[in-house]
Amino acid sequence: MTLRIGNASGFYGDRFDAMREMLTGGDLDVLTGDYLAELTMLILGRDRLKDPGAGYARTFLRQSEDCLGLAHERGVKIVTNAGGLNPAGLADAVRHLADRLGIPVRVAHVEGDDLTASYPGSLAAHAYLGGFGIAACLRAGADIVVTGRVTDAALVTGPAAAHFGWRETDHDRLAGAVVAGHVLECGAQATGGNYAFFRDGDVRRPGFPLAELHEDGSCVITKHPGTGGFVDVGTVTAQLLYETAGARYAGPDVTARLDTVRLGQDGPDRVRIEGVRGEAPPPTLKVGLNKLGGFRNEVVFVLTGLDVEAKAALVREQLEPALGKAADVRWELVRTDRPDAPSEETASALLRLVVRDPDQEVVGRALSGAAVELALASYPGFHVLAPPGKGSPYGVFEDVYVPHGAVDHVAVLHDGRRLPVPPAPDTAVLDEVPEPPLPEPLPTGPTRHAPSASSRAPAAATRAATPTSVCGPARTTPGAGSRTR
Repeated sequence: MTLRIGNASGFYGDRFDAMREMLTGGDLDVLTGDYLAELTMLILGRDRLKDPGAGYARTFLRQSEDCLGLAHERGVKIVTNAGGLNPAGLADAVRHLADRLGIPVRVAHVEGDDLTASYPGSLAAHAYLGGFGIAACLRAGADIVVTGRVTDAALVTGPAAAHFGWRETDHDRLAGAVVAGHVLECGAQATGGNYAFFRDGDVRRPGFPLAELHEDGSCVITKHPGTGGFVDVGTVTAQLLYETAGARYAGPDVTARLDTVRLGQDGPDRVRIEGVRGEAPPPTLKVGLNKLGGFRNEVVFVLTGLDVEAKAALVREQLEPALGKAADVRWELVRTDRPDAPSEETASALLRLVVRDPDQEVVGRALSGAAVELALASYPGFHVLAPPGKGSPYGVFEDVYVPHGAVDHVAVLHDGRRLPVPPAPDTAVLDEVPEPPLPEPLPTGPTRHAPSASSRAPAAATRAATPTSVCGPARTTPGAGSRTR
């Protein structure tokens, strides 16, 4: 018995027509959409300041208008965290949309992640919930489940637990679903997008990934036939190591042991994942705090020709009196110029000034006026990439941790019933796992050719990494891990 789960969004702003592509490109049982990153929560928090009824990813509603009928016709359930700060509001909006379109769908939502009232001064404070609230909604017959802040992998663990009847203590099975969810969560990053070896396949328009999940927690990662990009051990390894930092990858449902993962090519564009072991989750949940940090302004001066260092020094001396009150002033000289350059553009360097302060006036009119007044009174060839504005607000993210019991995790079913979702029955404090030694390095030399994709992938699957975070994320505790074999 196989559960086919696809993903149509890796962030708020991802390819709009991906939902239609996934619904029409092949068979699916569940379609997920991940819209939330830490920055997204800040954006939605600002939306809610302007309109208390806002706070969710409006893109999902527009996609649903185009695709709700398709999903209903094909019997595909939709699970998404697009509810953001207002899952109840998005669930209601989807119901109204379905009524207007005459599509009989049952919509449920999950709530309890919002802890903003407990953290004064925060624009948004939300706990990362697990997948059992989603599972409760699906078991009760929901066609669409809307959540707020859950872990990205919960969009897969929830449907899997509902479909296979897993319990909270089925740690190995849940860990397999967490790994599958982690591979799917960033969309096209699993199908060749943002991949170091992108030349191994056609990635001009990568398709979105899906997982064929089995009752024992194993899965095959693939994509719909005829879509772009490619799926091999290398692309899956790269995404598996994304945003991880150790062998234990912790979440609210289970801690997955990434050092037990086994990957194998299972045919063209098919990678099998098996052997994943799971442990009890940690005793705390991560809470993401988003605050307004103040206001920010930026101006970039273009320095062309000779004496670049002297020109930069002159601008700094001229502007420093106007910046004396700012809390944070940062200058950066970017030497994009080249000697004997053939064009003005390649003969120019960039001097970037970034100013931050709690007072918008300090970074706004005071800076813009002082910068513009230099137009005829500074270095030769004075110009900027764009005139400075009035200053814009910026956010600050930090995380704290609370016991599972501090959160009222609730599944609000399609018929209005509210089912409390109990916390994990057992937990375990995370311990570090000793890392095995790295494999021997490949031989080097001027005549060595780059290995093929098939020969390179197994080595990639054994190499530790700590990639830079790009897509949205959400980890529940420190100590999440990154090692495969």
